[in-house]
Amino acid sequence: MKGYVFHGPGQSAWEEVPDPGIKEPTDVIVRVDAVSVCGTDLHILGGDVPDVPPGTVLGHEAVGEIVEVGGDVRTVQPGERVLVSCITACGRCRHCRAGRYGQCLGGGGWVLGHLIDGTQAEYVRVPYADLSVHPLPGTISDEDAVLLADVFPTAYEVGVQLGCVCPGDTVVVVGAGPIGLAAIITARLFAPERVVAVDASAARLGFARELGADAVAEAGEDPGQLVADLTDGAGADVVIEAVGRPETFELCTRMVGAGGHVANVGVHGGPATLHLEDLWSRDITLTTGLVDTRSTPTLLRMAVAGRLPGGRLITHTFPLGRMQEAYDVFGNAAETGALKVVLGGERREVVPAYAA
Repeated sequence: MKGYVFHGPGQSAWEEVPDPGIKEPTDVIVRVDAVSVCGTDLHILGGDVPDVPPGTVLGHEAVGEIVEVGGDVRTVQPGERVLVSCITACGRCRHCRAGRYGQCLGGGGWVLGHLIDGTQAEYVRVPYADLSVHPLPGTISDEDAVLLADVFPTAYEVGVQLGCVCPGDTVVVVGAGPIGLAAIITARLFAPERVVAVDASAARLGFARELGADAVAEAGEDPGQLVADLTDGAGADVVIEAVGRPETFELCTRMVGAGGHVANVGVHGGPATLHLEDLWSRDITLTTGLVDTRSTPTLLRMAVAGRLPGGRLITHTFPLGRMQEAYDVFGNAAETGALKVVLGGERREVVPAYAA
């Protein structure tokens, strides 16, 4: 088969790789029908995730069809269409038992496209399938479903839930890429008073308004002053960092109000300064996290019900064999206007919900 292989920082190629096979009785093999490129993949190629071994097939988000199952798999069978989660979970270790699948001690966590071959290929082996793939109804398209592999669970769990968004809050989302936009969408489920989006791109801020932001600020226009004006100087209740840069992290800590939450979602490749000299007395809660995907079944039900406009985040689609072109478009988003790029084969017919 072919897959998109990482050969070291700045080096990758769509090339022939060995077909995956069942290694453990809890494995499944999935034929990939739709796969997306994530900002984390760009961080890997940039050298920000040094524990990815050269020779690894990248990718951790996919939709596909089960073609083979291990002997201990009970919840799916060959021929089923499934969502492949970005996180795998053994289900037995102390972290998995607490719902912290991203911290799995039993060989799971974020392994696809990180420690083992991932989803940007024609086929992928998925460990611990009973907890790591989700059967899909025919009422949801591949394009909508693939955003539930990582984008929506990450924004919802690490941003909105860890940020403790509540009714009446002022929520600021710094970064209007796919994760930031998904954070805007899911934050609105909790009836905040207002959601403010901050980004350097006017085009992305336009998307943010379309998807529910009440106010927007370009990064160079002193967004802190806008937040102060909107809150009578009190600052934001929740600030979600969805970029992963020192300057955006520090901006978040300047905009949060006393008693507020800063929820860091962005992947940081270098150090950022935490100004405790300003924050120590203000009852600020700072959270970090790797997504656990425990919310995926709930988000899937909401997507099927039409409550998550996931497909609106997809700006570019490609056949699977044009992986390098997809990376080029996604990696040059300032010029191409890319938000989320999805690759796959022929589109499946989606069954209307009323026909089910």
